[in-house]
Amino acid sequence: MPSPPPFSFVWLASQSPRRSELLARIGVKTKLLVHDDQADIAEDVEALERPLPGEDPAKYVERVVQAKLKAAQERHQRRHLALAPILVADTTVAIGGTILGKPTDSQHARQMLKMLSGRSHRVLTAVALARPRSPSTPPCDRSVWQPRVLRALSVSRVRFARLSETTIANYVASAEPMDKAGAYGLQGAAGAFVRRIDGSDSAIIGLPLYETARLLDQAGVARH
Repeated sequence: MPSPPPFSFVWLASQSPRRSELLARIGVKTKLLVHDDQADIAEDVEALERPLPGEDPAKYVERVVQAKLKAAQERHQRRHLALAPILVADTTVAIGGTILGKPTDSQHARQMLKMLSGRSHRVLTAVALARPRSPSTPPCDRSVWQPRVLRALSVSRVRFARLSETTIANYVASAEPMDKAGAYGLQGAAGAFVRRIDGSDSAIIGLPLYETARLLDQAGVARH
């Protein structure tokens, strides 16, 4: 008889409720590993997510995920938390080589949506999963994590319909674009802007479920 998976949940280093909901769809239990103490203030997320000059979008999103995973592992160690894999993901939108991150204000959001109007763009989501060496390793042990991080990159192509000035203004006024890469969320009202998708709906929302499920299986995370 096969033995059960060693981990009953995964630490999710993300404040996005969408990622928690997506993992729940495939029966994965999560606990949040997010900024909540003074030591975490030093983690400058805004600076971390700023693209480097001329940076390739795929390299960018993979770099950001790697940095966020390192920070999450350090948080886990400081707090002496229970051992379980740590999952990190990040999503960006790109038109050609231009990276569209989260808008800084409503004017920035309008500019992004005008760029996307009537055009195709890419949505890139990188995922990284750190695995403990053993469920019984003490949480304070510096060598707790396996050296090889499991990774995946999902690239989808999305084509928008042409958006009128009124449509863009109304959408920006809803405040929905403000915390989303590319200034839109597929799971919200902007779903009506999309004419075509080649790729993964879940990756565009924030987590590619097919690729992520394969990583979780490799890491020995139970699905309930």
